[in-house]
Amino acid sequence: MQNEITYIDDTQVITSILKDYFDGLYEADVKKLRAIFHSDVYLKAPNLRRSLTEWLDLVASRPVPKQEKELYRFNILSIEVIGEQAMAKVECPILDNFYIDFLGFLKENGEWKIVNKMYCSV
Repeated sequence: MQNEITYIDDTQVITSILKDYFDGLYEADVKKLRAIFHSDVYLKAPNLRRSLTEWLDLVASRPVPKQEKELYRFNILSIEVIGEQAMAKVECPILDNFYIDFLGFLKENGEWKIVNKMYCSV
């Protein structure tokens, strides 16, 4: 029973982090995004690799979806938690792209962080 409670709590925590991720993208809130990623994360797309700093610079320099009056259409497709690791699959329709992101999480020192992001526009 205790493992079920932990699983539900961890899923809720990851859901909350994903809400911050969506809000950070929608509002181009670099501070909010930086807080949910591990500092050594690399963001990966086909034929493209970016450090967290490179990606956040890009987010800060592009049009802000909220200011552009873009609809907020982010969606969690799945979350799977196994022990202190988790994977989330999310839809991120933003600006002129429709991204599917796979976000890898690790729980270290009692805190969940995104440690891997793979994404592509479909």
